[in-house]
Amino acid sequence: MNDWKHVKNILIVRADNLGDLLMSVPAIRAVKETFNANITVLTSSMAAGVAPYIPEIDEIITFDLPWIKTNNMVVSKTVFDVVETLKEKNFDAVIIFTVFSQNPLPAAMITYMAEIPLRLAYCRENPYDLLSEWVPDKEPYSFILHQVDRDLKLVGAVGAYTENMQISLTLPESVWEHCLEKLEVIGVDSSKPWIVFHAGVSEEKRKYPEEKWVATAKEMIRLGWQILFTGSSAEQHLTDDLAAAVGAKAFSLGGKLKLQEFIALIKNAPVVVSVNTATIHVAAAVQTPVVVLYAQTNPQHYPWMVPFEVLEFEVPEDMRTKNEVIQHLYSTVYTEKVPEPSPQDIINAVYKLLGKQKENPELKSGFTLHSFI
Repeated sequence: MNDWKHVKNILIVRADNLGDLLMSVPAIRAVKETFNANITVLTSSMAAGVAPYIPEIDEIITFDLPWIKTNNMVVSKTVFDVVETLKEKNFDAVIIFTVFSQNPLPAAMITYMAEIPLRLAYCRENPYDLLSEWVPDKEPYSFILHQVDRDLKLVGAVGAYTENMQISLTLPESVWEHCLEKLEVIGVDSSKPWIVFHAGVSEEKRKYPEEKWVATAKEMIRLGWQILFTGSSAEQHLTDDLAAAVGAKAFSLGGKLKLQEFIALIKNAPVVVSVNTATIHVAAAVQTPVVVLYAQTNPQHYPWMVPFEVLEFEVPEDMRTKNEVIQHLYSTVYTEKVPEPSPQDIINAVYKLLGKQKENPELKSGFTLHSFI
């Protein structure tokens, strides 16, 4: 471990979605501050777009690894290409971040082949020479940490530390002005209350029913709000359908905002209502209170250090993952049947957060640790 004191060129592997990369920001900051090193992040095409707004990241390598679920097909030759790219960068060390249901060894093998001398990751089995620093992975069988804590604990094994454990993003001030112009073009009255609803999911099992989104939005409009349905270009049909079903004072923003404009929108929203996806971690990064419609898949990914309300609901058995590690959660953590929250549950949660924010604008909320044997 003493060799880590002298590292100056570090590779971080965080090859998942945008939200996963955001949750690794505090650990990346710890590495940056401790070693004063150049930080390169290898991440997926789904997450790479947010990297320019993370000041701790100096460079980015975009590559969709074949053992990570993405929208792109990966051919075997490109794996050897990325090995050569990594070798050319002459990294001193690599840190591989994973959720507890992932195996780090494929990434470890690539970095081993790239001749990176120091390689750190969690691992359940003995990795032998694939990792130079091996932290035994005891999650979720002995305890569960929030993903931010998990990543901080990993880098702490080689002495990295930061006092600032918040997720954060940095945007130019002008971005909000551009976003506001787009809102006004589609008819949003920025002088009147508005709220963000984000319904799009990357996995069908995380979906909250469209009819309940519509019912919630209609009631919020009756209470004086405008509803902004956000989503990617691929989700435009969803946001269009939802806005049309709700009617007046509901607006579809699917595919209409650049990523930086979407971040600015979340930053300026009084509250965000979202399924468990990257949006809730963007909200945490810009300190916007968030109501999460949280399908019971992985308890590591609650909002971090921001006021939040989580409304969990169970995943139908026929839609549950085949991953044996996640399956363990259904016999230990997710043991009770939890119905989908009602529109009134969501509205109550929104007003609860608005009340807390009014009482204490600086209020932050942490994660309650799940601990069991």
